[in-house]
Amino acid sequence: MKEPIIMAWSSGKDSALALRKILETDSYSITLLTTVTEGYDRISMHGVREQLLRIQAQSLDLPIDIVTIPKACSDEDYRLRMEGAMLRHFERGARRVVFGDIFLQSIREYREENLAKIGMQPLFPLWQVDSGELSRTFIEDGFQAVITCVDTQALPDSFTGRLYDRSFVNDLPAEADPCGENGEFHSFVFDGPVFSKPVEFRRGEVVLRDGRFSFCDLLPLDSDNQRD
Repeated sequence: MKEPIIMAWSSGKDSALALRKILETDSYSITLLTTVTEGYDRISMHGVREQLLRIQAQSLDLPIDIVTIPKACSDEDYRLRMEGAMLRHFERGARRVVFGDIFLQSIREYREENLAKIGMQPLFPLWQVDSGELSRTFIEDGFQAVITCVDTQALPDSFTGRLYDRSFVNDLPAEADPCGENGEFHSFVFDGPVFSKPVEFRRGEVVLRDGRFSFCDLLPLDSDNQRD
């Protein structure tokens, strides 16, 4: 019997690489878990519509648990809602949570401390792997992603809506991390080795939020799944 495990799923490229690592073991029954902002119905920070998230999960053939958080969510609200979600999965037998973090020690410690309070442990399959190597692996292995959010304090807004490919990585400023680990950008993965079929979408408008974050709206094309 496979161990139930939670995958902290952002819909982006680092999550996809971490998921593939876990799938390769064939030892786990995986449930995706994603935070969506109330009122916007979009993945927090990534700005991806919940509808596309559900289509993505269908293509991955994995169940998804969506945790809603309020607009302008405080750290305390976020912690309480995530703790409630984790406790539900703990009652169903899950004891570990997978994250796609690469090198931010403070984030790792935050996750370790909060999970320890409820008797759970994190897994970091990408930890301390070189960002450049991960970037090349993602592209060379056939994953495809689009940039949904750019922090314009780190990158020009012209990066918004671009495909995450060699050209994108080559155009990044020298100080930017190739995986965006410092929050320079966020992505939505729409195809790759772990998908049963591509997630179809078209690019919508690009908007600037909070005078800083440039978002590209993605509109689903899969009419059969739009009823979900």
